[in-house]
Amino acid sequence: MGLDEDSLDYHRSDPPGKIEISTTKPTNTQRDLSLAYSPGVAAPCNEIADDAGKAYSYTAKGNLVAVVSNGSAVLGLGDIGAQASKPVMEGKGVLFKRFADIDVFDIELDQQDPDDIVRTVSAMEPTFGGVNLEDIKAPECFEIEERLREEMDIPVFHDDQHGTAIISGAALLNAAELTEKDLSDLEIVFSGAGASAIATARFYVSLGARKENITMCDSSGIITEQRVRNGEVNEFKTEFARDVPEGDLAAAMEGADVFVGLSVGGIVSQDMVRSMADNPFIFAMANPDPEIDYEDAKEARDDTVIVATGRSDYPNMVNNVLGFPFIFRGALDVRASDINEEMKVAAARALAKLAKKDVPDAVVKAYGDQPLQFGPDYIIPKPLDPRVLFEVAPAVADAAMETGVARSELDTDEYVETLEARLGKSREMMRVVLNKAKSDPKRVALSEGTDRKMIRAAYQMREEGIANPVLIGDRDEIETNVADLGLDFDPDVVDPKNGDHGGYADRLYELRGRKGITRNEAGELIEKDSNYFGSVMVEQGDADAMLTGLTHHYPSALRPPLQVISTAPDVDYAAGVYMLTFKNRVVFCADATVNQAPDEDVLTEVTKQTAKLARRFNVEPRAALLSYSNFGSVDNEGTRKPRKASKMLREDPEVDFPVDGEMQADTAVVEEILNGTYEFSELDQPANVLVFPNLEAGNIGYKLLQRLGGAEAIGPMLVGMDKPVHVLQRGDEVKDIVNLAGVAVVDAQQE
Repeated sequence: MGLDEDSLDYHRSDPPGKIEISTTKPTNTQRDLSLAYSPGVAAPCNEIADDAGKAYSYTAKGNLVAVVSNGSAVLGLGDIGAQASKPVMEGKGVLFKRFADIDVFDIELDQQDPDDIVRTVSAMEPTFGGVNLEDIKAPECFEIEERLREEMDIPVFHDDQHGTAIISGAALLNAAELTEKDLSDLEIVFSGAGASAIATARFYVSLGARKENITMCDSSGIITEQRVRNGEVNEFKTEFARDVPEGDLAAAMEGADVFVGLSVGGIVSQDMVRSMADNPFIFAMANPDPEIDYEDAKEARDDTVIVATGRSDYPNMVNNVLGFPFIFRGALDVRASDINEEMKVAAARALAKLAKKDVPDAVVKAYGDQPLQFGPDYIIPKPLDPRVLFEVAPAVADAAMETGVARSELDTDEYVETLEARLGKSREMMRVVLNKAKSDPKRVALSEGTDRKMIRAAYQMREEGIANPVLIGDRDEIETNVADLGLDFDPDVVDPKNGDHGGYADRLYELRGRKGITRNEAGELIEKDSNYFGSVMVEQGDADAMLTGLTHHYPSALRPPLQVISTAPDVDYAAGVYMLTFKNRVVFCADATVNQAPDEDVLTEVTKQTAKLARRFNVEPRAALLSYSNFGSVDNEGTRKPRKASKMLREDPEVDFPVDGEMQADTAVVEEILNGTYEFSELDQPANVLVFPNLEAGNIGYKLLQRLGGAEAIGPMLVGMDKPVHVLQRGDEVKDIVNLAGVAVVDAQQE
């Protein structure tokens, strides 16, 4: 089955299309409906009638964008009409929602006259927070956008003009930096003189290029002043006419620094690339076939050729999805009246800056595990990089506030947190902990310090101010890896094989001498096993916390800290906890990694320690001890353990949170069951701390919730230790390491 048939199946599967409308408020009861509609809806109507600005408070206007097209220039399909453009406009809505959590109504207008389009769109201003014009042919698109920006008091943005300009502008900034060229000196040649090309040329001038250095070619050749005098070009092309001899594209490219292709595929030869200046930039963005193939452009010369295309199967894809969702997000969130040039420039500079940062593992995996590191083959971020939202939207919002088009103010740091919450509850919860960590960073020992993930995590911890990381391992290997990763980073390294660490060996022997370890063996363990080295380091107070486990099985990674650091003075048992985040709920699952067959005493301690952990995330614990019976419905040895533990916890004067059990899992988490059938329960709301009866149940339970319930899992987090220690899962990503480091720092702060 070919791509076309696959796409048809995708679009026609029930329900047809790609978008739907869903409610955001409860509609389960008669009272809900009376609030949503008559008679309750009259109250917000009256408020808005008195103050139109309150529409942003009482309706979805502030997060709703109109995607408007007349179908006159759809992708590479041309003028296919309004109705046929609807799948594309729905797709645009999908991208708005997926990348920036913006809702969209797609509006397909069966109109060709600019006056009709302007009149229709401007009349819809009360409905929307912004307008995204799409696939409207030139030159009409220029007039339509300009007039709508003048007439409407909400942002209007023609993505076909400005999207490519902004994304390729970010590429231009970084290509110039890599080749040490000044934007004002660049000789730039455009192939194509349509809406996108003209807007891109204008934008490059905004970034610092000089208009007199831009040569634009259409299908008839270089746009010259002579052609203008002859009446051969329209008023928009005239803007970039040059007083030079007439010639074709090949002539224009001789000696040029930059080629910008927004035309048709296959029109640039290797000889034309060879005629350009040293270390040229080739932005061949025609789709689906670029003006010159990526490989041909790279092979044409021996010096550095930086190539960008519009294709996802080559490096440096110029994809508009890097722009419009995040530009509108920033504009909507400050209630901007316009998307001005300063906001577009801010977006491009934010993208260029992001490309220089270490790339998350999830993004690398999404693109075939190929190295992504700032350089000629990585000058713009990848569209699936979630950090684009946190970089571009705040930059756009700041620019809107600075230029006076914002109608509301926001604090940028707080704004980033609200943006993270849009991408999932786990980000919101982790932000609570990471902010606490930043308030007083602690020294965190990373026992597998030579591992590249650990090094990248240490770099991020230092950059974000989360912790003061210490890499344990061979110094030369660590420094080589830092250089290979291109990190501007002077790490704190402790090398067990170099330096006087006899005191650590003495301490390990003191702790384990009566457990079968000789003094010589203690010395060998300190020198060769970074887990023992890190454990003694933390036990002696030379580090505040420790992370390990990235390259070890969980039991073998846990054994050294248990032997050296042990559990807290008032605790006999450690436990492993996962935090699972759903769209509107957070639960902590224990024990999922340590205790195989806990008795009531173990279950009691696990519950207490998990409740403490929940409070570090600003969650007030409500604990349920789980079983396959409800409150004595089955009486045997297995059900008695959680029942006894629950009783012991309720009778403990130090336990200041509600706890009950034994109970079935659905009883613990479904309010109707908990309050309807078991109104005597100590829990008046669903539990958020779930204590499983044994390791087998805990491990199965959290994985089912994660995979089938769509939860995101953070952990395992080790609780009950005397000093903060967390054991990673083998193969964890850099973000997991950084997150657990944040938890460890908060643990250390409380210590």
